[in-house]
Amino acid sequence: MQLKEKFNLTLYITVATAALGYFVDLYDILLFSAVRVKSLQDLGVHGEEIKNIGLNLLNWQLVGMVIGGILWGILGDKKGRVSILFGSIIMYSVANILNAYVQSVDQYRILRFFAGIGLAGELGAGITLVSEIMPKGKRGFGTMIIASFGTLGVVLASIVSQVLGWRNAYILGGVLGFVLLIFRFFIFESGLYKKAEKENKQRGDLLYLFGTKYRAYKFIKSILIGLPIQFTVMFFVTLSPELGKASGIEGVEASKVLIIFYLANSFGDIICSVVSQVLKSRKKAIGIFLGVTLFSFIYVGLIPIGNIYAFYLLFIFLGLGMGYWAVLLTNASEQFGTNLRATVTTSTPNLIRAFGIPITYAFHYLTDINLNTGVSLFTMQQALILLGCIFITISYYFLYATDETFTKDLDYYE
Repeated sequence: MQLKEKFNLTLYITVATAALGYFVDLYDILLFSAVRVKSLQDLGVHGEEIKNIGLNLLNWQLVGMVIGGILWGILGDKKGRVSILFGSIIMYSVANILNAYVQSVDQYRILRFFAGIGLAGELGAGITLVSEIMPKGKRGFGTMIIASFGTLGVVLASIVSQVLGWRNAYILGGVLGFVLLIFRFFIFESGLYKKAEKENKQRGDLLYLFGTKYRAYKFIKSILIGLPIQFTVMFFVTLSPELGKASGIEGVEASKVLIIFYLANSFGDIICSVVSQVLKSRKKAIGIFLGVTLFSFIYVGLIPIGNIYAFYLLFIFLGLGMGYWAVLLTNASEQFGTNLRATVTTSTPNLIRAFGIPITYAFHYLTDINLNTGVSLFTMQQALILLGCIFITISYYFLYATDETFTKDLDYYE
């Protein structure tokens, strides 16, 4: 077999394995959203506490993902991209199997935390590895395949949660992880990483990442551009049954919303990546899809009361708008040299998710009933529109300040 053919085969296997990894990863990350209500009811939680405890459990998962994002990112630069893909999948597979046997909210909380640590490494490692082995003009297509196929894992989680029940759905997630582990033995380390390792470059150093204002600002910009994504998933998708009731619509099922949202999101990832390739610009593609997201936020106030079809249409718009996720992470990966690339690419999505924690407090402040006045500052719909527009504005500002990276050569060091 010729060298070029070997390279192509390795490339295809790596992209396919990264896509399968993100498929399983998203299955496990969003499975809680699909089974939140039923699982908490079975654990004795009812009424308004389902929303409050559900958000608390989600925050524990997010804390785990922040810790895991930093941990796996540093290991990815110090020990290699492939090492993350082995370590993270073992951790979250074990945690999710154990999730099937929880008997209390406290046990649930602890296991979502450890699952979060494991789940944090998958996407960043996959995108880093694929970005480094693909030709620079086609990197966007590699990450497109990862993101568009990966989002279908949520669709599977939604279907499985209805057919098998929430405990069996967690077991299946863990089993899928161990099956995927077998495929990991057929992928190889990035040549750019091997070169950096051979030259003994300083790698995976957080202090070095924040050692200059320029590097720190590049990192922060990548995170803040993604704020609308976490806000949408956490408050529109996860709380879709509550949003439906607040909009005068009964019978909204989170599992159905997840299917609609992530099928649209899969198409959005493909379209945004193609737009990026056609325009030869990450920034322009992201800007267009932020516009779709802004329209979706405003649409919340236009949903006719009692019209469930108009409500589900919202999640088609939201899913398409969130299609800039793959392009955003590709851009983040391209912003930094080989010695910091895994640290940045792995921690960026998890730090974006971490903003769900302060956003939760802001949401509660705007919507909780004041004990003195007996009313809340805003309705749920009004709070979502207000916060959504704020985050879109922030994202556009930092997108404008971000460097274009479409044709950037990644063979360099910070």
